[in-house]
Amino acid sequence: QEGMPQTLSSTSMFTPCGFSPHLHTSKEDEQGGLIFQDGNLTSASLDALIQHLIPTTDYYPEKAYIFTFLLSSRLFIEPHELLSRVCHKCIEQQRLDDPVLDKARIRKFGPKILQLLTEWTETFPYDFQEERMIGHLKDMIHRIAPCDEAYWKKMNQLLQTLNQKLAALSHGQEGIVKISAAVSDKLVAFKSKPPSIQREILSVCSDPYTLAQQLTHVELERLSHIGPEEFVQAFVHKDPLDGTKTCFSEQKKTSNLEAYVKWFNRLCYLVATEICMPAKKKQRAQVIEFFIDVARECFNIGNFNSLMAIISGMNMSPVSRLKKTWSKHQMDPTGNFYNYRTALRGAAHRSLTAHSNREKIVIPFFSLLIKDIYFLNEGCANRLPNGHVNFEKFLELAKQVGEFITWKQVECPFEQDPNIIHYLHTAPIFTEDGLYLASYESESPENQTEKDRWKSLR
Repeated sequence: QEGMPQTLSSTSMFTPCGFSPHLHTSKEDEQGGLIFQDGNLTSASLDALIQHLIPTTDYYPEKAYIFTFLLSSRLFIEPHELLSRVCHKCIEQQRLDDPVLDKARIRKFGPKILQLLTEWTETFPYDFQEERMIGHLKDMIHRIAPCDEAYWKKMNQLLQTLNQKLAALSHGQEGIVKISAAVSDKLVAFKSKPPSIQREILSVCSDPYTLAQQLTHVELERLSHIGPEEFVQAFVHKDPLDGTKTCFSEQKKTSNLEAYVKWFNRLCYLVATEICMPAKKKQRAQVIEFFIDVARECFNIGNFNSLMAIISGMNMSPVSRLKKTWSKHQMDPTGNFYNYRTALRGAAHRSLTAHSNREKIVIPFFSLLIKDIYFLNEGCANRLPNGHVNFEKFLELAKQVGEFITWKQVECPFEQDPNIIHYLHTAPIFTEDGLYLASYESESPENQTEKDRWKSLR
């Protein structure tokens, strides 16, 4: 059996057929509490969905179903509770509590339950940071292992891979936390022009192509830490059928997602700082030109998140008000990139047919991706009036998140330059007030509002 990531690249498995509830004309078919329309699962009770996840000697759920249900079920039931119910049902159905086990039968069932657990650990490793999850996992294996020596080996392999994955992820997180702490403590709060020891971006990297590549490094590194479940956990509400508790609210597990949004904001401010800092107009114009080139290279690479951060930095009003500085540039940097969605689809298409990692890169504009998922989530109910889970909605959610998983698995093909990456993470940046001050010192206030603002800042 091959692992999850290789098969994930076929985006087709995440494509639900027709997400348009009102277009259905065909009758509903019901199988064991699952409601199908046009052959697609559209709704079911939570119990029926759990039952549909559970393999038997002659049944194994479809990959797309496993992903969709594991992704969305956390809105209704916590992962450890879900795994516990899956294990209990398996024990019951396969009579794993019997004093004498039916070995022939369990040898048919064993590989399937192992495959399910493997897919779960590979796609949602963060679920297994919880002791209870590992407990259920080991209990299950201990019950089937007497029937086949190979199951022990499989289990050790699974746990080893899981541990490596979690270690790598938490190592990455620590690195990011360290950087963030260093930056926020000493450097960020430049209220006025910094001392002249401040290096500027052009002295660290004067080639736009190289900078775009290093930005892509940072993006892919940070993307790789985001678990698919974070998109769902970001929008958890109380489940109406579970009166006792909010599912996840105590421990909103979305730290990687938040760290990534912070990086985007830092890049915006860094761009704005680099443009507002130089005292001479000619230098400022040079920095603008440089960033326009970097933005273009990011666009060509498929790194839309850095692209949008650079554009946002240039569009911040302390930057955009520098009329004299901009006068050399007849072009508006945003003009070329207005049709982001078309460009993203183009890059996604290129990625599907790509032969090299270089062509596979798709780094979506992240805040827009979150916004899309947010609106999908707000726009449709999780449950239908009859208490059924609205599965059609979760197929659409899985399609968007599944595509994201494919993109975040791309290995960065560019060589890393630690010097530039360190600068991107640690170079001092102005606060918003600092940006306005620097901007007014570069080109004095033009109107009364600006004059008043400058006065209050000084």
